[in-house]
Amino acid sequence: MSQGTTEKIAEFAASISLNDIPTDVKNSTIALLIDSLACALAGHQGEETNQLHAMASALGQSEESSVIGGKQISLAGATMMNGYLITAVTMCDVHRATLTHITPEVVPPALSIAERDNLSGAALLASLAAGFEVTTRIGLGLDYPKFRAKGWHGPGVIGPFGSAAAVGCLRGFNTETMARAFGLAGSQAAGTFAAWGTPTVKFHQCRAALSGLMAALLAEQGFVATKDFLTTEDGGLYNTYAEGGLPDAVTSKLGDHWELQRIALRMWPSATALQEVITSLFNVVQEHDVEFKDVAKVRLRLSQTPYKMHGGFSTYDAKFEALLSAHYVTGIYLKDRKVTLDQFEPEYYDSPILRDFAANKVEIIPDDDLINGQAIAEVETNDGNTVSARCDHPLGAPENPLSPDQLEEKLRNCAGYCLTDNKIDELAAAINDIENVGSVGELMTMMRCR
Repeated sequence: MSQGTTEKIAEFAASISLNDIPTDVKNSTIALLIDSLACALAGHQGEETNQLHAMASALGQSEESSVIGGKQISLAGATMMNGYLITAVTMCDVHRATLTHITPEVVPPALSIAERDNLSGAALLASLAAGFEVTTRIGLGLDYPKFRAKGWHGPGVIGPFGSAAAVGCLRGFNTETMARAFGLAGSQAAGTFAAWGTPTVKFHQCRAALSGLMAALLAEQGFVATKDFLTTEDGGLYNTYAEGGLPDAVTSKLGDHWELQRIALRMWPSATALQEVITSLFNVVQEHDVEFKDVAKVRLRLSQTPYKMHGGFSTYDAKFEALLSAHYVTGIYLKDRKVTLDQFEPEYYDSPILRDFAANKVEIIPDDDLINGQAIAEVETNDGNTVSARCDHPLGAPENPLSPDQLEEKLRNCAGYCLTDNKIDELAAAINDIENVGSVGELMTMMRCR
C-alpha cells in the first residue's frame, strides 16, 4: 500500500496556480466550464428542478450566492441547486474511465465561493482545474471494476474530494488543511447504483458538491480529521470501497499528465452510454441517408454495461426513463435527425408512432466483442436491405472531441431557455476570456433569468 497518497494529492491541489497549467489544459478546463453552464441553464427544464429548488431554498435564508439562470439564495443552497441543474437533464460530462460525472460536483462550490469572495475568473479557472484533476485521479485509484462490482456510484463517492479541492484552492489552503478537508470529504463519500433508474442518481452529484463545500469550510476552521483518508488501513477509501485500490495511479505523473483531459462531453441530452448509440445512428444517416418511414427494424449492438443500463426501456413512463431509453433515442434520432430537450417532453414522447417504434422496431443486443464507447447500428429497411455503421468513440469523447463551434452551439441551445440572445453573446465572450474576468460575480450576473 502506497502511504502518503492523500497528502501528495493535497499538496498538488494546495499549490496549483494558473501559471502551472499548460495552455491546452486551460482550454480543456474552459470547455468543461462552458459545458457545465450550458447544462445548468438547460437544467431549469428538469422534471425535479422545482423540488430541488424548494429544498435548496430551505437550507438558509441568506442571498449571497447565485443560482445559474435564477436568483440568489444561500451559499449551501446555491451549491446544491447548481449541482442539480448541471445534471438535471442528463447532458453533462463524464469521466469515462470511472463512469463519473465531474462538473456537477466541482463547478458549483467553486462558483459560489468565488462569487462570495469577489474572486477573479483566473482564480476560478485554477480552482476548477484543481477540482477536476483531484476528482478524476482519486477515481483512478478506486480500480473501477472492483469499485463498481460492489455497487458504488462514482459521483457521490469521489465528488466530495473534487469539491473540497476547488474550495480549498480558492481559499488558499496549505497542504495540511487540504488533506484534512479530504478526510472530511471522504467521511461523506456515499451513493450506490441502487438508485439507478431514478432521479436519485442525480442527487448524488449535488449532494457531493455540498459535502465537499462543508468539508473545506470545516477544515478551514481547524477541525481535526485524518490526513491519510485514501489509504488508511481501517476504513480508508481504497480498502473499504475497492479492496485496496490502485493508490499509485493517483499520483503517477501528477502535474505532467492531466487526467481532466480525459473527461468526455455530451452533444446530446440522454445518458452517457447513449451518446455512442446516437453517434452510430449519426454515422448511419451520414453514410446511407436512411429515412424514418423506410425503417423496418433497428438492431443496436452494445457492450455489456450500456446494454444492462439502457436496454430495458423499450417502454418508458416519463421523461427520465425516456432519457435512459436506447429504444426511444433511436426512434427520435432517425425521425428528426437530432436529439433535443424538446423531444423529452410528454407531448412528444407520448406520440403513438414513437412509442410503437421504440417497443416494436428496436432490438438491443449485447455484444461481448464491443467495449467502452463502441456500438454498432444495423438498420433494416422495408425493401429488405440492411445498412450499418459503427461508433468507436462517441462524439464528445477525448478521441472524438466536440469542436469549439459545436460546444458554442450547445451553449446557445441550452441558454436559450433562460437568456436572451444578447445575454448569451455576453456570456460566451466572458467564458472564452475567463482569465481576464475581474469578478466571478459579474459572470453570475450575466446568467440572471429574464
